[in-house]
Amino acid sequence: MLTLDVTTVLMVLTAGISMYAWSNQELMESWIMRPYVMRQHNEWYRLLTSGFLHANWSHLLFNMFAFYSFGQAVQDIFVGLSGATNGLLQFLALYLGGIVVSDLPTYFRHRQDPDYRSLGASGGVASIIFAAVIFSPTTKIGLLFLPPQLGIPGFIFGFLYLAYSYYQGRRSGDNINHDAHFYGALYGVVLTLVLYPAAAAYCWGQIQAYLF
Repeated sequence: MLTLDVTTVLMVLTAGISMYAWSNQELMESWIMRPYVMRQHNEWYRLLTSGFLHANWSHLLFNMFAFYSFGQAVQDIFVGLSGATNGLLQFLALYLGGIVVSDLPTYFRHRQDPDYRSLGASGGVASIIFAAVIFSPTTKIGLLFLPPQLGIPGFIFGFLYLAYSYYQGRRSGDNINHDAHFYGALYGVVLTLVLYPAAAAYCWGQIQAYLF
């Protein structure tokens, strides 16, 4: 039986909506994350809809390239472990939940700022990447579009990614929502281990074998 390719569906939806929003300012303004407006008008749907918007081509392509690079593998693992229906639902909870949960700290941090806006699927993408790292912690990850063989092991990448995102999130000032990256990654780790507790021992075993 064929399994629905949710990764591709999400990519097509995100690309289509993002491109349409570039020429439709009304949609952009009504879907983008604006904590102050959300608080004033109870528009909590923006936590999710903002994940289907991107600022420009480079923003969209970078996120979708990262999602494509890891999404299919994670989807296949979930389906293999839990079956088609449950696996795909878990995958959606990981990606869409990552978008929503990763934006909650940003909401609380900026809910008094009427000018703050945020958009992009980075939180969901980070969740997917870190789920992949849990299942394959020693697989090398290429940086800045370098091939994997020139990259670094996933568990080292994960540590550096979290440290950098946390630092930049506290520093701020570059118009990138680093908090979404940080909390999306944490959500990916937590949900994956909640769904598959045995993955923790497997991950640690792989890291130990690599190091020792």
